[in-house]
Amino acid sequence: MGAAGSKLEKALGDQFPEGERYFGLENFGNTCYCNSVLQALYFCVPFREQLLDYYGNNRSIGDAEENLLTCLADLFSQISSQKKKTGVIAPKRFVQRLKKQNELFRSYMHQDAHEFLNFLLNELVDILEKEAQATKTDQETSPPSEKAVNGHKNGQANGVHKEPLVTWVHKNFQGILTNETRCLQCETVTARDETFFDLSLDIEQNSSITSCLKNFSSTETLNAEDKFFCDKCCSLQEAQKRMKIKKPPHILVIHLKRFKYMEQLGRYKKLSYRVVFPLELKLSNTVEEADVEYSLFAVVVHVGSGPNHGHYVSLVKSHNHWLFFDDENVEMIDESAVQTFFGSAQEYSSNTDHGYILFYESLGQGDRS
Repeated sequence: MGAAGSKLEKALGDQFPEGERYFGLENFGNTCYCNSVLQALYFCVPFREQLLDYYGNNRSIGDAEENLLTCLADLFSQISSQKKKTGVIAPKRFVQRLKKQNELFRSYMHQDAHEFLNFLLNELVDILEKEAQATKTDQETSPPSEKAVNGHKNGQANGVHKEPLVTWVHKNFQGILTNETRCLQCETVTARDETFFDLSLDIEQNSSITSCLKNFSSTETLNAEDKFFCDKCCSLQEAQKRMKIKKPPHILVIHLKRFKYMEQLGRYKKLSYRVVFPLELKLSNTVEEADVEYSLFAVVVHVGSGPNHGHYVSLVKSHNHWLFFDDENVEMIDESAVQTFFGSAQEYSSNTDHGYILFYESLGQGDRS
């Protein structure tokens, strides 16, 4: 990698971003699913900065037990504090911890990058929530003299209404969907909110992210055996149902459902469909009807013709340059090369490098919540 690293430094020359580090990650036998997602998260700058802040504030706690959060923070800190600008790092502790934590990732079989991302974000949230709970418990069991000052508030905290904790992981990735169901008999609309860290979209041949999002929010009629129980009518009724984005996330993660279970084959098949993902995306299927603008900063790419084998790489935008991360190797690519990862317009094509997970950052205010 020495040569490749210096090649990257030469390519960027004076334009090498101040304080930035571009490091490949060593592969420990089929850990490319993990490496590609870690690179996308590292170049999700608000997430990286908050993780490093967390690391800075918690590093002094000597007896803190090792978990996926501390291992990830340690890895990101290791990369960002390297003296060299480029090179290779072995995410050994992180991968060991991941395998210890979840048996799904223990084997040397081909793993799914989306499953890993989902598991990781939920695990980070669980750890942060447990830490916040432990801190709260410590405060509540503090000596009486300290407790008396806030006595009144503590009583309320143990009441019925408890606001869910919003961690910095939530602030970056969490959005809210609203599931609207309209009874066709009495016109009553029932809305149910649900949170998400990513949107999983069904895909079609020769389509775009915009059309996939439109389909995601299209109206579906519930009839025959799918009728909806309307509380107002107190009976099963025909209804119309649709999903809308109530609160768009700061970081919008889109997962393209490229692996489809084929009944007649009795197995999963990879859909190599061409799905155009723009560098700038307008999200229009929101409750407020106002377009939210996003900019693409990372793509996790699945390379290979089937779901049970293949390879993952990632494309990342950093300081207006696009970079290609393939485990240990890092190289600069032209922005126009991004479109070669849209997919194939024909069923059988020699190009098997397809965009699988897309990361967009909102161009609006970061923390609107």
